[in-house]
Amino acid sequence: MSSVRENGVDLHPGGGCTMGGVTTADAVEDRSTTVWSAPYRRTTAAILLLITIAAFEQMGVSTAIPRMLTDLGGTELYSWPFTVYLSASVVATVVGGRIADRVGPGRVLYVAPAVFLAGLLVAGTAQEMVQLLVGRALQGIGTGGEVTAIYVLIAGVYPPRLRPAAFGAMASAWVLPSIVGPAGAGLVTEHLGWRWVFLALAPLALLGALLLIPALRGSARPERATPARKGFAAAAAAAAAGVPMLSWAAQHLSWWPLGLVGMALLAVALRVLLPKGTLRAARGLPRVVFARGLFSAAFLSVEAFVPLTLTAVHGYSPALAGLPLTVSALGWSAASHYQGKHPEIQRSALIRAGFAVVALGVLGMALVALPGTPAWVAAPSWLLAGAGMGMAFPSINVLALGQAAEDERGAASSALQVSDTVFSATAIAFGGVLLVGLASAAAPTAAVLVLGLTMGCVALGGALLFRGVRDPAPVGTV
Repeated sequence: MSSVRENGVDLHPGGGCTMGGVTTADAVEDRSTTVWSAPYRRTTAAILLLITIAAFEQMGVSTAIPRMLTDLGGTELYSWPFTVYLSASVVATVVGGRIADRVGPGRVLYVAPAVFLAGLLVAGTAQEMVQLLVGRALQGIGTGGEVTAIYVLIAGVYPPRLRPAAFGAMASAWVLPSIVGPAGAGLVTEHLGWRWVFLALAPLALLGALLLIPALRGSARPERATPARKGFAAAAAAAAAGVPMLSWAAQHLSWWPLGLVGMALLAVALRVLLPKGTLRAARGLPRVVFARGLFSAAFLSVEAFVPLTLTAVHGYSPALAGLPLTVSALGWSAASHYQGKHPEIQRSALIRAGFAVVALGVLGMALVALPGTPAWVAAPSWLLAGAGMGMAFPSINVLALGQAAEDERGAASSALQVSDTVFSATAIAFGGVLLVGLASAAAPTAAVLVLGLTMGCVALGGALLFRGVRDPAPVGTV
């Protein structure tokens, strides 16, 4: 098991499983081994395919949602396909992590892709809104369980030296969907119908699940299972309810009491679902999980307003307004690839640098909200922000899984996802309140400026939080 160090993680190859005759410990000694070497090739391909499919589905739904809601008579429920998906994924993330800790990631990865596939079929054949929402809930359950279990699988299958590259590969799986997903989904919706946004992905989802089976047969199960914390199931349900409550209240300020209830539910849930000391950024795993939330809050909240800023303030068309998001995805992927190629770099240093770079990008977007700032500043600003996320997210995953005991990797993985979801949802809700209270969708400058400055400070605070923090040894050494 990995041992916990105060300011970092002691990564070592003990407890690795055997695949194709090569153990993870053997792989550490062979410096020429990569995530595409024979023992790991099929596992890497399966992980990339599953993540790519989920990414295409998310990008496609965002494009096709107006047409599908019009056809199903649910235009007044515009946000609910997203809300239902998010709430279901929170529950699946938490429950899937606990199951992975008790019986290994294999059980989750046998079931979660099948549930996601069922969700594609249910949503793709929907004849009414209820069926569409059920399909979206199944997709959320499948995706939440998949991602958490994949994190645990990476920690169990790949040696420490290859984990940065494995997480970097996961990030690269979002590039193609980010570039062609929205346009492709638009063409499919226009010429074939919105149902094929879901149905066309079903065969690929099945293929990804089949490719993963050999790796699951060899995946190690934990030697012991830590009992679930008291109130675990109730906390998961509270988080799933709190996120949509907070989001709804942010969009409809007259419902502010509902927002307060949502915040209270989230506060109670986080005390159970996150490692003790996370909200005060205690040293070790809590600080790493807290950092994941700060990154998501700073980046995703501002990104939600990038297209609105460019269309309302600078008169861009919707197509051009989305270009910074594509540029950001490219920066994210390039930085993820770079950190994966350099496992010798301190992960804490990459997190610290990532915070600083995200801060620059976010503050740049705040300036773009001013009418006098050239609109082209949005592209390099969001390229920087994406690069900061790309160097930091895989590093956070590596540190978190390294600091968790073997039988607690699922809990650590789910904590990362919960922190990601709750912090970003809260920050986006804050942006919604600013938009309604200080500005409007037609003139969002004041809201975006305040949001950008605030989140820039959040990112700079994260950099200070990791000042002087070092890994106890270079990643991949014993």
